[in-house]
Amino acid sequence: VQLVESGGGRVQSGDSLSLSCAASGFSVDDYAVGWFRQAPGQEREGVSCISDSDDGSVTQYADSAKGRFTISRDKAKNRVYLQMDSLRPEDTADYYCAANLRCSFTPGSSWFWGQGTSVTVSS
Repeated sequence: VQLVESGGGRVQSGDSLSLSCAASGFSVDDYAVGWFRQAPGQEREGVSCISDSDDGSVTQYADSAKGRFTISRDKAKNRVYLQMDSLRPEDTADYYCAANLRCSFTPGSSWFWGQGTSVTVSS
C-alpha cells in the first residue's frame, strides 16, 4: 500500500498548482482520501477530503480552502488531485495525501500517509 504525492513547487501569489496523489495497493474509491498540509512550525491540518457516497462522491473543504481548492479523483488512474487556485503565501506548506475509512480533518494514526510534496508561494 502506497501513496505518492507530486506536483508541488514554487509559485507566485495568485498562481495555481495541481497536486496529484497516486495510490497503489488499494482503490481510491474504496477509501476516503484527504489532503493535509503542515507549515514550518505549525501542526498538520486538514485541507480537503473526498469519499464515496450512494450518489457518487462527497467532498469536504477546510475554510481556508473553500472557493480556491478543488479535490477530485480519477478511479481509472487511481489518483486523487488537489487543484489549488489563487494561491497565497499562507498556503506555503508541505502537502500530504492520506487514506482512511472516512473523511475527517483530524490528522493521526488512523490515516495512512504519503511522503508529502512541498508548496512555496511567494508574494
